[in-house]
Amino acid sequence: IYFLSGRSGSDQVWRTDASGASGTQVTHLPLDVGSMRLSADGHRLIVSMAVFPDAESPDATKALQDGHAKDKATGQVFDKIFVRHWDAWADGTHNHLFSLTLDNAGEVAGAPIPLTPGFDGDVPGKPFGGDEDYDISPDGRTVFFSARLAGKSEPWSTNFDVYRVPADGSVAPQNLTEDNKAWDASPLVSPDGRTLAYRAMKRPGFESDRFTIWTIDLATGAKRELTGAWDNSPGGIEWSPDGRYLYTTADDGGFTRLFRIEAASGVVSPVTTTGHVSAFAITASSLVYAQDTMRGPAQLYVKRGDAPAKAVTQANADKLAGIDFSDYAPFTFRGWNGETVHGWVVKPVGYQEGKRYPVAFLIHGGPQGSWTDSWSYRWNPQVFAGAGYGVVMIDFHGSSGYGQAFKDAISNHWGDRPLEDLQKGWATALQQNAFLDGDHACALGASYGGYMVNWIAGTWNQPWKCLVTHDGVFDDRMMGYSTEELWFSEWEHGGATPWSDPAAYEKFNPVDVVDRWSKPQLIIHGGRDYRIPLEQGLGAFDALQRRGIDSKFLYFPDENHWVLKPANSQLWYATVLGWLDRWTKKD
Repeated sequence: IYFLSGRSGSDQVWRTDASGASGTQVTHLPLDVGSMRLSADGHRLIVSMAVFPDAESPDATKALQDGHAKDKATGQVFDKIFVRHWDAWADGTHNHLFSLTLDNAGEVAGAPIPLTPGFDGDVPGKPFGGDEDYDISPDGRTVFFSARLAGKSEPWSTNFDVYRVPADGSVAPQNLTEDNKAWDASPLVSPDGRTLAYRAMKRPGFESDRFTIWTIDLATGAKRELTGAWDNSPGGIEWSPDGRYLYTTADDGGFTRLFRIEAASGVVSPVTTTGHVSAFAITASSLVYAQDTMRGPAQLYVKRGDAPAKAVTQANADKLAGIDFSDYAPFTFRGWNGETVHGWVVKPVGYQEGKRYPVAFLIHGGPQGSWTDSWSYRWNPQVFAGAGYGVVMIDFHGSSGYGQAFKDAISNHWGDRPLEDLQKGWATALQQNAFLDGDHACALGASYGGYMVNWIAGTWNQPWKCLVTHDGVFDDRMMGYSTEELWFSEWEHGGATPWSDPAAYEKFNPVDVVDRWSKPQLIIHGGRDYRIPLEQGLGAFDALQRRGIDSKFLYFPDENHWVLKPANSQLWYATVLGWLDRWTKKD
């Protein structure tokens, strides 16, 4: 087993036997190893490291970093964007790939060979890329990777391409998908080494376009779209050991299912039905996957042939045994344009027939996200149910898992179509569930959901006793200037920039309806959120305070767009639930 560990003081590649009883350090590189892949024969190791493009070798980069650390001046000069991305400021490095040869004993033989020297881009891509961004051919001779050229246009480009490069670095990388100006991702070589599978979008600049799976005949270069007729967007892909099938996950009608795709015909078949599959692996005889639901965190399942899947773990069974989980159910209604929209209703823990309960109305972010039958440590509906609240969640137009046309419907329509869905979904939930006390309810949302809370604060505040906005857009026009990934704001406003079409950014701008705000509101923001910068939250809080509206501001200096640290998560829930209790509990 090869793995990454920081036990030596830096992140390096280690190996152990299957028992895990011992560990041997494989690499002793001057820089941290960010990701890795091992060839099938065990003699080629591909790693990524963050290096300065003009100092390609890891040693040269380390020398420059050591020199910078001694400089007493802290200023940084930039001549292009990104200057910061997600939660980190640019430091001038790029993630690049290096090839290492392993001898029969598994020891590194020779110096690392740069595979992407001078490449103006990141492999893996920042901020979330990993080893899924590259692959090694079965014979260990060729590396395939997905990357975007940075240049001056990186913050408004989604043009990732798939490249091929010899593992010995003898030839510069060759672009295999130059014809497609949209996103090409997740290259994966078939077990026989003859076919490359990858995912591709078709619309440049749209990060939530539908991915389809494509294949390339590596001998002829012929390309084929495999899943063009399937109106879902596949996630990560894996080949079956015999090369007959590809496996993937995709949001699908309120669930995240595992699917099997015939490599010859493109026929797609679901492997799972309900729940949320977060990861999977394939062996010669079985399929292993991690699946969670709203009722509990992930467990591992094994499926062999046509037999039902069998649970093989009971992680945290002792902790889960003492927790009551609530019942939940999906519902549908006619939303915008008379189209079917899905939602969920979660009963409070300890539900009693005939009793009415205050309500938490949760609004998801993305906006191309979804409330799926899944477990999360952020925005977990069971926490609200455990605190005595009924929970209502709506997959408004723009949500994923209902076809690309449904997802597309929100672009340039942030404030009308999804708002209509939320209003009609709220009315339907109250009508169908007598236990929901609509007179004692709070609306809460993060990211786009936070935007929507700011928007309904001035356009639909009648039902709510209070509001909660986490990392939400307050001034849509300034968001278009200050967010790091500019392609997002531009696509969501019809391709316009804030200066080319200011009206597009003012059309549904929460800052323009502050004069109608009246409900108590909790604002939450992370200091390292560069997607929706801190000033958006501060601006909303200033407006609330200046208008004399009851309000609080919860600030996390060390969190990004998400709250990830456990103690901060506990504080988040305590603060949010305290706010809801203050305004919605009758007694």
